Amino acid sequence: MPNPPDVFAEELLPGGGQRSFVLKRGQLLRLTDLEGGANVSLTLFNAHEKSERLNLPDSLKCQHTARLSAGHCLYSDMGRVLAAITRDTCGWSDSLGGVANAEEVSEQYGQGRYQELRNGFFRNGTDNLLVEMGKWGLGLGDLTMVLNLFSRVDVDEHGVLSFAPENAKAGDCIELYAPMDTLVVLTALQHPMDPAPHYAPKPVQLTFLHADASVAEHCRTSRPENERGFINTDRLFA
Repeated sequence: MPNPPDVFAEELLPGGGQRSFVLKRGQLLRLTDLEGGANVSLTLFNAHEKSERLNLPDSLKCQHTARLSAGHCLYSDMGRVLAAITRDTCGWSDSLGGVANAEEVSEQYGQGRYQELRNGFFRNGTDNLLVEMGKWGLGLGDLTMVLNLFSRVDVDEHGVLSFAPENAKAGDCIELYAPMDTLVVLTALQHPMDPAPHYAPKPVQLTFLHADASVAEHCRTSRPENERGFINTDRLFA
């Protein structure tokens, strides 16, 4: 039997906060919604060749799905697996909604300036992600697409998008396993389609674990395409 994952670090990502770090091959990131209603906008890069980055259209197309949850993989534009979703207790992460910019946040929530609110000022997903990406030599041209963890957006028969409130409950968690060295960039802010009238992003717990590759075996074997994706990824380390 494989050894259970073991925790080597843990930290709180406050509502409105952002983080970036390299999740090394064989490590697992657990994100836990502490209060319910969290949203984490996430993008991924090859830590050693940052021109290789998350490709959500390919991730959806090759797995024949319109949503991403446990058992699915997050593909790069080179056909490699940047991360595998090994666990997801809320069952849905949105790949359509993107992130809000400063103008959109101001339009929805009003002015929330640093001059009056200090560290409670209203942040936006675009700027938060760019701040973290800048630490790794990346800029606006590198911010192409994000996955909104814990959030659900439905599409009706006419193509109209609708946000599903309360998709995630307190205690829900999502686990991402890295089969390669992956640069993770994320921010905990409200989904841009969230109709809530007040700026109130929710905190998320980040837990880092060492894990055996077997934790992602159900992702590898869920589709023939994923088997090939893992083979492409493993060749980097052969």
